[in-house]
Amino acid sequence: MDKTLLAVVALVAMPVVLVAYIVLVEWVVRRFPDRTALKLRPILWILPAVTLLFVFLIYPALATIWFSLLDRSQNFIGLGNYINFFTRTDTLTALRNNAIWVVLLPLFTVGVGLIIAVLVDRVRYESVVKSVIFLPMAISFVAASVIWSLVYNFDPRIGVLNATVTAAGGEPIPWLINSPWNTVMLIVVGAWMLTGFAMVILSAGLKGISTELLEAARVDGANEWQVFRKVIFPLLLPTVAVVATTVVIFALKTFDVVYTMTGGNFESEVIANRMYAELFRFREPGRASATAVILFVAIIPIMIINVRRFREQEAMR
Repeated sequence: MDKTLLAVVALVAMPVVLVAYIVLVEWVVRRFPDRTALKLRPILWILPAVTLLFVFLIYPALATIWFSLLDRSQNFIGLGNYINFFTRTDTLTALRNNAIWVVLLPLFTVGVGLIIAVLVDRVRYESVVKSVIFLPMAISFVAASVIWSLVYNFDPRIGVLNATVTAAGGEPIPWLINSPWNTVMLIVVGAWMLTGFAMVILSAGLKGISTELLEAARVDGANEWQVFRKVIFPLLLPTVAVVATTVVIFALKTFDVVYTMTGGNFESEVIANRMYAELFRFREPGRASATAVILFVAIIPIMIINVRRFREQEAMR
């Protein structure tokens, strides 16, 4: 069947199936006594969601864990793939690079986003500045990577950075070759994309701070730096934490920027690229699954922290 026709059929079939299921559920529930129907209706209503959750999330996760215990020939080898991961130079390099991403990306993104949010707050051209800063979010990470590949190009006639360096009398610099500085250059691309996101969230939190509180601090003799350090930043800290944890999760699972700009070469590989290479380049599903499990385990603590902080904020309200 033609892919376009298949997509149209799927778009039409899904709503029809959903409506038919709802009608069927109500028809079945009404055949039971009221007390039984009251207990049965919620179960039947959430059944499709639970089924989809199991099929597309829980089952793949369990299958990935099982495959991580098998070798290429589907023989059980226990923790062999995990031992292989932590004893190889290339995978340890990927871990190192991910650690650099986790530290520098939130630092760049949240730091610059916070500075912009504070500087443009309550000025006439605020919306214009925010629109310009947020604009990179409108394109994909692959498109941004292509743009920055041209910026980092070694040829001064193409690369903006090397054109600037040579204009100042220097020699062209291979920005994406020397490790670990090439990882820092890739992180700049991610920060360029995500700074607008951080700025918008932090700006919203800044708008929630009472102007009377800020004016009271100024009346008491505090200068602008003291107002920011003693009043604004402590009140923004929960929002900063939420944005930072979100960016950390992105840093842990980053893939497209590295894949597009370096392909993981020149020791710029991260865990997600290692997983891709193991599965599609080396045909090692067991090693790829083990890498995926390690990445998943690394993200879990960040998610727990984020959920707990969200619950604390909800409890305070």
